[in-house]
Amino acid sequence: MDIESLRSFIACVENGSFTRAASQLHRTQSAISMQMKKLQQDVGKPLFEKSGRKLHLTQDGHTLMRYARRLVRLHDDTLASMRSSEHITQLRLGCPDDYAETILPALVNQLHQHWANLELDIHCMSSNRIKDALDQGELDLGIITRSPGSEEGLLLYHDQGVWVGTPSSQVPLPLAIFQRDCRFHQAATEGLMKQERPFKVIANCGSASALRALVKADLAVGALAKSSAQDLNIITHSGLPALPAIEVVLIRSNTTANPVKEDDLRTICDAIQSID
Repeated sequence: MDIESLRSFIACVENGSFTRAASQLHRTQSAISMQMKKLQQDVGKPLFEKSGRKLHLTQDGHTLMRYARRLVRLHDDTLASMRSSEHITQLRLGCPDDYAETILPALVNQLHQHWANLELDIHCMSSNRIKDALDQGELDLGIITRSPGSEEGLLLYHDQGVWVGTPSSQVPLPLAIFQRDCRFHQAATEGLMKQERPFKVIANCGSASALRALVKADLAVGALAKSSAQDLNIITHSGLPALPAIEVVLIRSNTTANPVKEDDLRTICDAIQSID
């Protein structure tokens, strides 16, 4: 039995299907099926039985599940302990400015728990610029946003776009929004145009702090992620167009001699999700 097969086995049980387990682990369903077939061959007994579309464990499956959780936890704890003494000189991390005060601290904490001698070089930039920097080998890791249902990266956090500020009847409606490559910029401006509601962008902001400052001064209403709204008033029932839900994910570069492996990131992302 290899440890990744046990990790997949746990995911299959917790999700109730190979398909959902594959999505969680960012693998194909056929790969998960092959792992489960090999695992059953290793133990010499059937582990699953099907009832409709739902997977159920056999008695032997329940027995293995009890041990699988312990083995995977022991494996991960052992690696984390052994690697804590490794020297990693520098890790380059890209983070959108609006997540620097929310997701970033939890991620930095988890990274340092895994690598005691880690030195981070953090760059704040948009998700699109982070993707480009990862592709060009200029970053090792990046926090980016994706649309729900996308399989890009490893999930850190679910978030929702919101309107913030004081409800305004001004014509045109003054807006403070992020740069044009931000999902909320596009959703806000296109949504208002579809409503045929006049608006004026008073500022395309390169940082969440700048956007919040303009909104606090009642110079505009803003559109940003709910987790970044902080003490701003969230506008509801105003007739403003709906803003999209997003998922915040962690992605690694495959073009650099990356000291952080995919399994390490999966453990870190799972730990951050459990905080919420």
